[in-house]
Amino acid sequence: MKILLISDYASRAYGAENQVLALRDGLRQRGHDARLFSSSARYVPTQEPLSDYRCLGSLSPLRVLLRTFNPSAFQELRRVLAQFQPDAVHVRIFLTQLSPSVLLLLKNVPSLYHVVWHRPICPTGTKMLPDGTVCRVPAGKECYRRGCLPFYSFFPHILELGLLRRWLGAFKLIMANSEAMKRNLIAEGIPATEMIRNFVPDRLPRPPLSSPPTVAFAGQLSLEKGVEVLFSAFAKIADKIPDARLIIAGTGTKQNILKKQIADSGLSNRVSMPGYLTYHEMERQFDSAWVQAVPTRCIEAFGNVAAEAMIRGTAVIASDSGGLPEIVRHGKTGLIVPPGDEDALAQGLLHLLQNRESAEQMGMAGREFALKHLNQNDYIDKIIRLYQKLCSL
Repeated sequence: MKILLISDYASRAYGAENQVLALRDGLRQRGHDARLFSSSARYVPTQEPLSDYRCLGSLSPLRVLLRTFNPSAFQELRRVLAQFQPDAVHVRIFLTQLSPSVLLLLKNVPSLYHVVWHRPICPTGTKMLPDGTVCRVPAGKECYRRGCLPFYSFFPHILELGLLRRWLGAFKLIMANSEAMKRNLIAEGIPATEMIRNFVPDRLPRPPLSSPPTVAFAGQLSLEKGVEVLFSAFAKIADKIPDARLIIAGTGTKQNILKKQIADSGLSNRVSMPGYLTYHEMERQFDSAWVQAVPTRCIEAFGNVAAEAMIRGTAVIASDSGGLPEIVRHGKTGLIVPPGDEDALAQGLLHLLQNRESAEQMGMAGREFALKHLNQNDYIDKIIRLYQKLCSL
């Protein structure tokens, strides 16, 4: 089978992009001719290209216009479709570089839209308001009125979503990566009929836990990921567990503010901020973690970092948000707490950092769940069956 994967980006910078590359490689290993079409954004000229075909992309303010109409994407994709003639097209990360106009080219090709975040129903992709609360209204005037979008980008974003709705019929199937994501799409008029959860790459289990008791966080240092909630929760329990440590990996808008809060709190010798880490660097540092915190404040579509912690064998404390409770089983593989609740998060951290045996048991139960339900080979098999269904419609 010939399969064309379409993604805004082809890089190894983030988990969602790694999933696209791993899917392509897995399909090739099974004998399929799988190729990746992406924008040039995040392409490093000194490295070998990760995508098979590229169109113009940008991380500058120009990106706002490309989202509405990217002529390079339209022309290059038209050429690729004519040359490659795929049996199926799988669109995954979408709407930040490639504009909805490419859907006009997919009307006569069996095409799947694989929704992995809230971008088709929310211009920011988070379904979260600037004050940290969850947005409950459809995209439109409220996006500007509530401060989610500045004036200069409001109209391009709303136009883009309008064009997506107009041409959404190009997709024969629409799939979500969690039941929560599927429900949210259906609630806003996008007919998602399929659901396959993300996979997590297999790895050896972490070593047995040893002192000091350590909390890990990985992700963007931003309001929606709740890193400030985690630090406040850790500060609440710092006196009760004097040898506890916190590792915060990532970069983002909260980085400098967080560094100042850490310095002002007197916890600089107990909180480390290594910055951005590759997947393998992160796994090496997090092997010692007793618990990984996923304190998301927005609606998390799936939760790749939670799955990565589980396959490692690390207990997880996660927000009761989106797809996270579908993989983190409260009291079994970790703990679920209300989003933004510092006290509940602090109590969860206290419980696991003071109970090594409980942290060990939850971590191993999480690994068993991930091996069984988030297996990469099973994921690719499910995707192939979906392609076969797609081509039979």
